Amino acid sequence: MTPPLGDIAHIGHAQLFTPDLDASVGFFTDYLGLTVNGTDGDTVYLRTYDDYEHHSLVLTARDQPGLGRLALRTSGEEALRRRIEAVEEAGGTGRWAEDEPGLGKLYVTTDPDGHEHALYWESEYYRAPEELRPALKNQPQAKPNRGVGVRRLDHVNFLAADVLANAEFQERVLGARPTEQIRLDSGRIAARWLTYTNKSYDVVYTEDWTGSAGRLHHIAFATDTREDILRAADLAVDTGVFIETGPHKHAIQQTFFLYVYEPGGNRIELCNPLTRLVLAPDWPLITWTEEERKKGQAWGLKTIESFHTHGTPPVVPPAD
Repeated sequence: MTPPLGDIAHIGHAQLFTPDLDASVGFFTDYLGLTVNGTDGDTVYLRTYDDYEHHSLVLTARDQPGLGRLALRTSGEEALRRRIEAVEEAGGTGRWAEDEPGLGKLYVTTDPDGHEHALYWESEYYRAPEELRPALKNQPQAKPNRGVGVRRLDHVNFLAADVLANAEFQERVLGARPTEQIRLDSGRIAARWLTYTNKSYDVVYTEDWTGSAGRLHHIAFATDTREDILRAADLAVDTGVFIETGPHKHAIQQTFFLYVYEPGGNRIELCNPLTRLVLAPDWPLITWTEEERKKGQAWGLKTIESFHTHGTPPVVPPAD
């Protein structure tokens, strides 16, 4: 059993591709309350107020939306070396990159589905400029005075052609612990939630109904309270942000949620999982059945069809 704090310390940041960079930047700054912390050509670096690193999100202009890298900080230099050895022992490959501000070298590899993971150790602590300096010295940046004011990047939900193969990559190669899953009546694993830390989950794999590989379901940002999510729903209605579903509460992982689309087409979740931790070192894997999932979310709301069909980049159906 992997210990609660293993070689992966936490999610560092995620990269999203967007066909409308300006509108996406506006969504993340004005609606979610992130701060721009640098640009490089068609790439913009943004941060949540409670992140200690240079950036929490990277937005890069592309023709289609989707996920670029998921960056994971290791718990030390030795931990980084162990994970690289694990990648290579499993038959994987990687390359070194040093192309992001505030970070040292990143070892870039992929899961079986082709999702890019970047592992790193060296990282500079963020120092807020005078206008963003917090009153409390144990907080990296003052709370934003606009938008929702999300606290941190919380998790990433990958779409996968083979959920089990990708989840086992997280477990055997990166040292994640599985916490909950969905098993279909056929025995196939349709979704699995995993954690690197004592959070209940950091990454999720759910089955891509199109059979495609390497796509994104959503990235999620944590709020301070449930009330922030209710306020986010009101702000979305007032500002024209598309709400897909919620506010509501998941049965799996018990996360209070709101799903919206950013202008580039990527699904974004606002979540409040802050009160639920997995502290038991021998936590049993919770399995949900098809029949249990038919009951819907925690308070009975059924999962809407687009939750199973929308992913990025979009899949274009073949012509007749």
